[in-house]
Amino acid sequence: MKIMIVSDTESRYIWDHFNREKFKDIELIISCGDLKSAYLQFLVTMMRIPLIYVHGNHDESYIQSPPLGCDSIDDQVFTYKGYRFLGLGGSPEYRGGRFQYSEKVMVKRYKKHMRKIKKMGGIDVLVTHSPAYHLGDGEDFAHVGFQVFRDILDTWKPKYHFHGHQHLNYGQKNERTIQYENTCIINAHGYYILEI
Repeated sequence: MKIMIVSDTESRYIWDHFNREKFKDIELIISCGDLKSAYLQFLVTMMRIPLIYVHGNHDESYIQSPPLGCDSIDDQVFTYKGYRFLGLGGSPEYRGGRFQYSEKVMVKRYKKHMRKIKKMGGIDVLVTHSPAYHLGDGEDFAHVGFQVFRDILDTWKPKYHFHGHQHLNYGQKNERTIQYENTCIINAHGYYILEI
């Protein structure tokens, strides 16, 4: 299945110069957060395919105006075309925003899904806004990754972990992809197309 992952920065190439032919084989769009609601609505309308998302730490506007035609998988276990997804949006708590969490709260969010994940036999894709601790994260408090995400990768060994939050244009050496044991970790900043 060919998918497109997006996060953090709206692509001017897509928004201003959309060409459906260039995206015709994509079957699913996954947003890892911090994108304008109007942009997600544009993507789902123009591509005419499902779009699933988790919240970023700057997505408080989604409470009043969620992206129409898109489905939140935040804090959910979700299956699509046989692929099992776990969605855990948000960032570390650094200024008390709606989608900011302490490590302790993120652990609780994960643990309430463990029974379902076990019943399903694991997950194939972890979708988050923040990266895992020391796997593509930053050094400042707002951008350090969650340790529980590493625990999820170690326990369930999903094939993929998609995240945002850590912009590739921040000026530090950030990699788009990282291989961690059995998991391919991909930073969705901007947009990225892949076959899963």
